[in-house]
Amino acid sequence: MKRHRIISLSVLLALIGAVGPVALSGYIAWRTALGKEREKLGELAELSILRAQKAFAESHEALAEMAASPLAPCTLPHIAKMRSVVLASHYVVELGYFRSRTLLCTSWGAITPPGHQARTDFVTPDGLQVTARLRPLGNPRHPMMALQQGAYNALVNPAALTDIIVAPNVELAIATPEGRVLSSTGAAATALLSAAHPRSPADVLAGIATRPGWIAAATEPLSQMDASLQAERMQIMPFGVLASGLLVGMVVWVSRKRLSPLARLQLAVQRREFVVHYQPIVALASGACVGAEALVRWQRDDGDLVQPNNFIALAEQHDLSMAIAEQVLRAVIRELGQLLAQEPSLHVAINVAAADIKSGRVHTMLARTLQGSGVNCRQIWVEATERSFMDIEAARETIRHLRAAGHSVAIDDFGTGYSSLQYLQGLPMDALKIDKSFVDTIGTNSATSSVTSHIIEMAKTLELLTIAEGVERQEQLDYLREHAVDMAQGWLFSRALPAAAFVAYHAQVRAAGALPPAPA
Repeated sequence: MKRHRIISLSVLLALIGAVGPVALSGYIAWRTALGKEREKLGELAELSILRAQKAFAESHEALAEMAASPLAPCTLPHIAKMRSVVLASHYVVELGYFRSRTLLCTSWGAITPPGHQARTDFVTPDGLQVTARLRPLGNPRHPMMALQQGAYNALVNPAALTDIIVAPNVELAIATPEGRVLSSTGAAATALLSAAHPRSPADVLAGIATRPGWIAAATEPLSQMDASLQAERMQIMPFGVLASGLLVGMVVWVSRKRLSPLARLQLAVQRREFVVHYQPIVALASGACVGAEALVRWQRDDGDLVQPNNFIALAEQHDLSMAIAEQVLRAVIRELGQLLAQEPSLHVAINVAAADIKSGRVHTMLARTLQGSGVNCRQIWVEATERSFMDIEAARETIRHLRAAGHSVAIDDFGTGYSSLQYLQGLPMDALKIDKSFVDTIGTNSATSSVTSHIIEMAKTLELLTIAEGVERQEQLDYLREHAVDMAQGWLFSRALPAAAFVAYHAQVRAAGALPPAPA
């Protein structure tokens, strides 16, 4: 009996000694994960505040610039001046001129009959009169935020303040300290900031950020968090409780499961886990397939394809973008080298990060990789976003080297970033890509619907080729042809295709002499 009791107590203590640390580690993992999640939500809220500050600062600068203009109000030069200020802005979508609280003209033309100035909701410390919900005359179904100072006002889309890429079910809201919610993507986030009945729902995990004049919230359902964190905690529990070897194995296993996104991306670069899909580019005058944009995908070892917007930013932050671009180019040479050799007029465009344009190392990488490949330099186009040209002198030098080597250089997503006409005038570019956000406005009454034609005319004036992105409807294609846009890409022609499918698509277009139906 005594021996039996000793054995029983020993087993019980062994179980407690084995289970206790595991339970504690599981609890620590739970608390750590929750803390990190709250920190991540707080960072998202902080990012929303930064966007709001930029939007208000940009609006203030635009209003000050117009206030200093000597042009006679509502004359054609004055309207053109307002329009140029809008085109140079990232957040301002329209400017208006008032006299005695009556709207006489906007950046898109004279107003007939004249409109009236809306009621001011609040005034910022630097004197901006803010109307949180203004229904524009041209598109009253989509309220805008109006910022007035003196005789001018600027319209800002409030959705831009919370237009941040987030995980599913994450909500964002931003408000003034008095509780005036200016932009929100969901009811839970709004409830945290509401002036009338501020509350924190019990089933929501929240992160709050505050700065002078602003408060923002990011929320996520706690029920969803419970399930994911419980699963993670269970995964790090050891399956054995007695052997030290199993404990070590558990630590290794947990370490692998908790591998950071950066470490996984670095490993993917080392293992060359990136594949390329090709989005056909079509010449609108002839209907011929004249090239493709090489779009990178991360193919994990489980077969899942990760879209570039989920890893490219991380790659650029940690100096991995050039290694990925080189893998993309090698894939182009390997997969399409024969087709490019047979079709000298065909080109493939690859995307290059801003840091690689600024440093100039993209030129060295292209020269090294293409040497001896049989692919002509003029068949490899370089696409760079507007951020690439913020250091205009470094960009000019890089573009000069690229074009001297035979590459064509295109500015991607023009009009969505920080650039203006001076970038195009100061850089020896070859082509301008019209962003999908502008193509989407064709045939609509949105506040930016007329910007597309101005971008096209600007490119023609500078003798740049024009390429429209995201063409999905026939009316968009008709509009682009009517305005003599050179090339286009989008689902109306084809989705991005694997190499073999793109080669077949190109052969089908060439044989038919016209565009085939878009692949399903």
